[in-house]
Amino acid sequence: MAVAEIKAVFPYEIERVWETVTSLDNYRWRSDISRIEYEDPHKFTEYSKDGSATAFTVTCKENCRRWEFDLENENMKGHWCGVFSETEKGTQVEFTEDVNAKKVFMKPFVKMFLKKQQKRYIDDLKKALESK
Repeated sequence: MAVAEIKAVFPYEIERVWETVTSLDNYRWRSDISRIEYEDPHKFTEYSKDGSATAFTVTCKENCRRWEFDLENENMKGHWCGVFSETEKGTQVEFTEDVNAKKVFMKPFVKMFLKKQQKRYIDDLKKALESK
């Protein structure tokens, strides 16, 4: 099991940050995703630029507070939790991923991979919020 956490503060209203993160239709700001498909807002699949698919099942959605889901693809299975809170400087996000590698040889690299993905996500989110 690998756990990775990241926190960031954005100088924007919580509703703006929440809507950007949770929208399944407005994902083009993400540099790692080519498309998202969904039949309902509780189950969706993200496709990376290289065509890999990750399935998500939403387990908790509290407006402007918390968004959680289980995730699975051919390489890993786990849980993601996003916590949103208002601060004097704007909106703080705390994202935590708890993932198990499915392939033994990948286990030593999972945490490093998650950290890299989280940094990219925060960088993309910052750019998206700045451009709105």
